[in-house]
Amino acid sequence: MSESELYKDLGALTKEKTKWKENIPFVTSLLDHGSSKIRAKALWLLGEMGLLYPNTVKDSVSSIAAFLDSEDALLRERAINALGRIGRGDYALIEPYWEGLFRFSEDPEANVRLNFIWASENVATNTPDIYETHMEVFAKLLDDADDKVRMESPEIFRVLGKRRPEFVLPYIEKLRKMAETDENRVVRIHSSGAIKAAGIK
Repeated sequence: MSESELYKDLGALTKEKTKWKENIPFVTSLLDHGSSKIRAKALWLLGEMGLLYPNTVKDSVSSIAAFLDSEDALLRERAINALGRIGRGDYALIEPYWEGLFRFSEDPEANVRLNFIWASENVATNTPDIYETHMEVFAKLLDDADDKVRMESPEIFRVLGKRRPEFVLPYIEKLRKMAETDENRVVRIHSSGAIKAAGIK
């Protein structure tokens, strides 16, 4: 099967959730595929499968985490994202790798930093308490050089504000200033949403 045919098949499988559980071993096997495009697609799909069936992907987590050290930025970001999705389903499965994800807040590639925020939002949805002593990491991302990262960075404050508003309170003035004066409309909207989520008027 050619790379394009395999990629197309993975795209079809993405839409057929009833077939996910039985195909987890097959998708995991593609992490060793010669094509980085296929490996990236497999990482993404395993993340989605892991959100729905976390215990079924348990044996694949270490293989996914191995890509955190990849020189290919796309594979790094997909591995981070997959661990975030799986961690939303069952934090215990990704706990050995969770602390190590924070180094990606300073990754040279903006999309990797962006995926770090997304992964953190996913994990924080069901396991917020672990972020109490890590809020400064996200505060720094509010001033990221990349607009995509800055647009997303207030969202982790929104997710945590709904669940643990006390984590967000030290950053309300910063978020308020962004909501009122930032030149980027999405940054203003997301900052305002984070303030409201924390119950601040």
